[in-house]
Amino acid sequence: MYYEASKIVKINSVFLHYAEAGAGRPILLLHGNGEDHHLLNVEMTQLAEAGYHVYAPDSRGHGANAPLQEYHYADMADDIFMMIRRLGLDKPALYGHSDGGIIALLLELRHPGTLGAMAISGTNLSPEGLIPSFIEEYTQINQETPDPLVTLMLTEPHIDPEELEKIHIPVLVTAGENDLVLREETERIAAHLPDARMVIVPDADHGSYLADSPLMGEMLLDFLAEKWTQ
Repeated sequence: MYYEASKIVKINSVFLHYAEAGAGRPILLLHGNGEDHHLLNVEMTQLAEAGYHVYAPDSRGHGANAPLQEYHYADMADDIFMMIRRLGLDKPALYGHSDGGIIALLLELRHPGTLGAMAISGTNLSPEGLIPSFIEEYTQINQETPDPLVTLMLTEPHIDPEELEKIHIPVLVTAGENDLVLREETERIAAHLPDARMVIVPDADHGSYLADSPLMGEMLLDFLAEKWTQ
């Protein structure tokens, strides 16, 4: 199913377009850098059909939203926090892929107690958590053709692993066996979260198990059924 970001919420100086489907307990889906909510169409259908109320925004400057000249993950995290407040969502679950996972972690660190459960995939705590070849390639690309979204990936985030110990909600941490994120980075995140489950998906890369694939959605449904009990 193809979901249009037909709804809009104003957050401070930016407008966030988002798609919505289903009814039941609320869950937000956050895409990665340079993508939009359509990346998670399969997961949106799975969750809506399973009885969840799904919200899938385009991050600031992405998708249907007007592009910006500068980006920071903290701003994106505050956007989603304000969206949750504006929509009156009570401790929703949140799944974030790549940059979406960074946003999810920062949201709960900056606004503790906002979420009821979290799942993240292909997420890094700093640029050094990405494989060196990726950093080298995109550093060269960005030198030749500067892009504020690439600059964001190369310069942020800077999350202290010990800060993750403040997040006490259940968290599903996943990555592909051949991810752009270093295996030790995924392990570090899971080790510092008090209530984490880590899954490394065999033969998968950064997004192959969630883009046009039911696998991530199936893992989410199992995780939420077991751990999102409040």
